[in-house]
Formats: sequence, C-alpha cells, structure tokens
Amino acid sequence: MAKAGMLGIGRYVPSKRVTNKEFEQFLDTSDEWIRTRTGIEERRFAEDTETSDMAYHASLKALESADVRAEEIDLILVATVTPDMAFPSVSSMIQHRLGATNAAAMDISAACAGFIYGVATAQQFIETGAYKHVLVVGVEKLTKITDMSDRNTAVLFGDGAGACVVGEVSQDRGILAFDLGSDGSGGKHINKSKDFLEMNGREVFKFAVRQMGDASIRVLNKAGLDKEDVDFLIPHQANIRIMEASRERLELPEEKMSVTVNKYGNTSSASIPMAMVEELENGKIKDGDLLVLVGFGAGLVWGSLAIRWGR
Repeated sequence: MAKAGMLGIGRYVPSKRVTNKEFEQFLDTSDEWIRTRTGIEERRFAEDTETSDMAYHASLKALESADVRAEEIDLILVATVTPDMAFPSVSSMIQHRLGATNAAAMDISAACAGFIYGVATAQQFIETGAYKHVLVVGVEKLTKITDMSDRNTAVLFGDGAGACVVGEVSQDRGILAFDLGSDGSGGKHINKSKDFLEMNGREVFKFAVRQMGDASIRVLNKAGLDKEDVDFLIPHQANIRIMEASRERLELPEEKMSVTVNKYGNTSSASIPMAMVEELENGKIKDGDLLVLVGFGAGLVWGSLAIRWGR
C-alpha cells in the first residue's frame, strides 16, 4: 500500500496589517486586554482579495514546493466557510485558474478543523491508489463575516491561506494516524445564522481546551506512539491559552509548539498550514520530525494528525 504524506506546502498572507491599537479607536478594548486574553498582537486583512485569490496563490506555492505540475493534480479539496459565493465552489474556481485540467474538485466545510479533515480525506485517495496527487487548501476571508462592532469577536480573526500537495512518500514518512470527531450539540456556540458569526466564548474555550488535548493523545495512541515521541506541535492558532493547554497536555517545552497567532490572529482552516510554512522557514521543522497537528471549530468539530515529516 502507498504511504501518503505532504510533498510540498505553501501559503498566502495578505499584506495589510491591522494592529490591536487600531481597534482601540472604535471599540471598548485595549491592546493589553487583547494580548493577555488571546495572544494576538496583529492580524492580516485581505480587503479586495477574494477567498479564491488567496487559495490560488497558496496553491501555486505548494505546487512549486512539491515540484508537481497543475495537470498532475487528480483532486482539489478546499476547506473554507467563507467562499467567494455559494457556488461555484472555490475548488472549481482555482482548478480552472491553475490549469489543473485533470482534477476533480470539491469544498469541505469543517470550519477551523477543515485543513485536517482535508488532509485526512486526501490520505484515503492516495493510500487506496485511486489518485496520485491531491491538492488540499485551507483558506478563509473571515473579515467578511465578522461584525467589527462586536468587541468579543472583531479582534480575533484574520484572513489567509495555506495549501499542501498530498502524495506518496516513503514508508517511514508521512501520515501515521488521524482522529476526527464532532459534537453537534455544541453547534449553537459558534454559528453564522445571519450576516455575521456569533460565538459563546466561554463555552468554546471549555470545549477547545478539552478536545484539543484529548485529540492529540488519541492520535498518538492510534499511531502507537507516546507523548515523548513528539518533536513539534502545530495547533490551530485560535487563542494562546487554548494552545498552551494542548502543549501542557503533551508535556512539551514551549519551543516545541508553533505560535503564529500573535502575527495572524485566528485564520480558521488556514491557520495550521500557514503556521507550518512559518516553522519550516524558521528551521523548526526538520526531516524525520514527528508532528502533531490539532484543531477544533464550529460544528462543533475537531481533528488531529500525526505526521512523520519528510518525503
């Protein structure tokens, strides 16, 4: 059986920086309040750039990183809750723009855990031999569904995209296990029933702290590994306190967890691949490292992956 892993990865980060200080001008909040409760210092806003534009640019970088041509892609999976429009899907839009003429395409709606769901889905196509290359994208333009007059949510979110090419890797590398789940009874705690997203921060925090840690442990158990085997943790970049709870659950030192929430805020499905690119560029992820990727989101859903990095 083929072994699936990430052949290459890329990201797109919008150029407009929005600092906490800027929110002080129109909200009853402060830079100190935001930093201490979330870990966020600034975030990026896409402005006139659409979701599909960000997905396209991240995909180009992932294809280049993987040394795979667009026409070699068999399937495109885009995880997003902020598509350009209801249909056509973002995946179909970038399929055309990339020139991925041989690729099937579909979008996935799993909120902040969407990228993990996408990679786990791609694994099945690769390891069954159905496809050779699957492009997975996590992309969000959360600013278009965020109420900028709501101080509880306005300061949290940013825009961005991350993408990877999943394909066959050597048997001692790649995806070792995944853990996916949902608790639909908590769907009311994060939802978009009208124009903007709404969130019960207290309930979401309790859910996230529990499930991020539990999902990390479960995926290691499925892979036949222990906490001591983990080289680097890449959590969904939602809130530094939630992230720290996951790190402590795995008994990892601070330097073994990716932290980019301070620079980009919560970018939902894009946060994990964006963080991975950052840590690869910083040299913190090395060939052969055991990575744990873990996220949670509206649904309520969660997901985790154990990956031996490299090809």
